[in-house]
Amino acid sequence: MRDVVEQLQRLGMSGYEAKAYVTLVGAGQPLNGYEVAKRSGVPRSTVYETLGKLVAKGAAYELRGADDATDYLPLPPRSLLERLRREFDDSIEALESSLPAIVAPPGAHLIHSLKDAGALLARAEDVIAGARADLFLSIWPEEMKRLAPLVKRAAERGVDTSVLHFGPVADPVGHMYEHRFPSLDEDLEEPGRRLLVVAADRRETLVGGFAGDTAWGVYTEDPAVVTMAVEYVGNDIVMQVIAERVGHETMRGFWADDPRLAHLRAARDRYAALVRAAGPPARPEGSQAAPLHPGDVR
Repeated sequence: MRDVVEQLQRLGMSGYEAKAYVTLVGAGQPLNGYEVAKRSGVPRSTVYETLGKLVAKGAAYELRGADDATDYLPLPPRSLLERLRREFDDSIEALESSLPAIVAPPGAHLIHSLKDAGALLARAEDVIAGARADLFLSIWPEEMKRLAPLVKRAAERGVDTSVLHFGPVADPVGHMYEHRFPSLDEDLEEPGRRLLVVAADRRETLVGGFAGDTAWGVYTEDPAVVTMAVEYVGNDIVMQVIAERVGHETMRGFWADDPRLAHLRAARDRYAALVRAAGPPARPEGSQAAPLHPGDVR
């Protein structure tokens, strides 16, 4: 019952209104105010005011008897949900035209920090849900578990979805590529840390990371940062496809032997030494499973 009450509150009912409505629905017969208060926990001093508000919202009806007593009957749940859905959709439709009209032109491109895992993932959900043309993700299994349903919906509504996933995937969605080169043991870019990149419609991006119980991130609409995020994910996907085509050993040879990459190898080695001193890298569960072969790159 508590979950239902909380959900009704999110849709605009007060706590007392939600409790009274749930009590009426569960009774299976009309109830008077005293019975509603007794069963719901709504104080008797406010129960009639609460029921009056439900009636005003159309969520309940008054039934007056011959003795002028008043009982209350709920609007059936299916009808209530349909009404709430219509009202919500009408409000969204109205705001889509009226709200942008009052927005002042930004003096600078929007950017804000995200300081915990909950805020980071919630903002990632916003970006994915708002995608209409294309979507780029670089993501680890832990975060994919939460974001996968929204990514799937985006692909189903026609969003061109490209996902680079660190580790095997049981249920691929969109254009999905497993990060296999370098292997997770070799990849020292973020050992012990999981980087998350989400970019939608070449318009907005979120970049963040997780390390143990901590998380950090930023969201921005700055075109330069968005372009960098898209290119980061796209180039990493290309790297996976090339490695599959020419062979991982050949790619390792390029990295180890080409003199043009010597300064990059040295910088990476310095960083790797610092990271090793901080502790061993975290590995996603099942990272030795059979690979998911990359599809065509768009």
